[in-house]
Amino acid sequence: MVKLSLDSTFAALSDPTRRAILARLALGETSVTDLAKPFAMSLPAVSKHLKVLERAGLIARGREAQWRPCRIEPRALKDIDDWLAHYRRFFDESFDRLDAYLQKLQAKERTQERNKERTKERNNRERKRKDKKDARNKQPRS
Repeated sequence: MVKLSLDSTFAALSDPTRRAILARLALGETSVTDLAKPFAMSLPAVSKHLKVLERAGLIARGREAQWRPCRIEPRALKDIDDWLAHYRRFFDESFDRLDAYLQKLQAKERTQERNKERTKERNNRERKRKDKKDARNKQPRS
């Protein structure tokens, strides 16, 4: 049953209008009329979106006299979060392995750079010694 619940939940979340409605409801309970205000669509069209969200278990709608409050249902979002937790662990572990690999590469690169600098310094010292020796050999002997 969790799979069916997730299927309907993800289907409901596939629409940007419904995601925007959920974002608004995350701020607190509100009426259908207030939910419809930011959208360029009729109240019946918004009501259809709300029915999809309600069937998916993402929202609950009430009735208090003339007021029709809607509120988010955190349990459905918790189910999604639980489902995503497996993938979150997978990505966290993958990123940890990638980080370790990058650190290893960077350490190797730093070692290579140090070795290049040492070789360069050694070559400079040897060239200076050779230049001094050549300069001594070129001086006329008296």
